[in-house]
Amino acid sequence: MNWDRIEGNWKQFTGNVKSQWGKLTDDDIAQINGKREVLEGKIQERYGIGKDEVSKQVNTWSDGIKHM
Repeated sequence: MNWDRIEGNWKQFTGNVKSQWGKLTDDDIAQINGKREVLEGKIQERYGIGKDEVSKQVNTWSDGIKHM
C-alpha cells in the first residue's frame, strides 16, 4: 500500500497497528501519526529489534493491509 494513503488515513489503521505490535502504547500511536520512520523507531524501541527486521515487518504489514 502507498504509505501516503496510510499516513492520510492513520486513524483507520491504528487498531491494526496495535494488533500487530501490541507493545505500542496509545501515546506511541499518537506520536507516530502515520509517519513510517516514527513507527519503525517505536517498534525498534519497544521490541529491541534491528532496523532491517523492523523495516521488513512494516513492509509485510503494509502489504497485508491492501487486502483489508
